Amino acid sequence: MTRQLTAIIEREGDGYVALCPELDIASQGATVAEARENLKEALKLFFETASATEIQHLLHEEVYVTKVEIAVS
Repeated sequence: MTRQLTAIIEREGDGYVALCPELDIASQGATVAEARENLKEALKLFFETASATEIQHLLHEEVYVTKVEIAVS
């Protein structure tokens, strides 16, 4: 079974942080690709070890990533 999840990756200091907002799981890496791969590994480990109840409790089925515009003075 496969599942498609969201990965938000942003620069932090000298590296990158990757976040999966559906499960609030994060990882990091020296490059975008490394942070993404490390997040994938963290997610795989989570699904291998978490109970069905824990997955259901933590999983946010609907996540929206968008931009908002505000006036800044």
